[in-house]
Amino acid sequence: MSRGGADRPAAPATLDDTLAWAFALVARGVADRRHPFHTPALATIGLDGAPQSRTVVLRGLDPAARRLRLHTDARAGKVAELAAEPRAALLFYDAGAQLQLRLSGRATLHRDDAVAGEAWATSRDFSRMCYAIQPAPGQPVPAPPAAPLDSAAGRPHFCVVILHLDRLESLHLAASGHRRARFDWDAAGTLAATWLVP
Repeated sequence: MSRGGADRPAAPATLDDTLAWAFALVARGVADRRHPFHTPALATIGLDGAPQSRTVVLRGLDPAARRLRLHTDARAGKVAELAAEPRAALLFYDAGAQLQLRLSGRATLHRDDAVAGEAWATSRDFSRMCYAIQPAPGQPVPAPPAAPLDSAAGRPHFCVVILHLDRLESLHLAASGHRRARFDWDAAGTLAATWLVP
């Protein structure tokens, strides 16, 4: 997708094409670490009831099952928040494309199962080392801790977050007219799609 202004492609004309376009861009965010969709913002409900958000790295997408995969340290605050309240949202924004996506659903946590095992096995050593940091993320320290060097030491702290989508909302900004659409799935997976006023 072009990052320019006038040469940007037009937004898809139909709801079906809009949904396919959105999923294709999220898939690109998984594959291309330089794409803006590689690092969305994850919003959760804090243990104190206040909203919390942070940037995360998108690690996987299964569009047919409407599942997104993130990796995190099991000791991180977001894991406790999602364990207490699994509803969460991801915000994607590509300034060049003038496109915002808001995805929401319910998260499941995976530490000692096949999902976590497969994700750990396919992670790079550099990524694995991040989970070996001591003390736990978010703890006060007198100085920044040294970077871990033992990637295997991170496995006990590795956690996979799977976000099971029940809503996707897109907003494409354009001088010719903004386009906003919402896609909702019920518990049976039935899709309801509609255009919204931008």
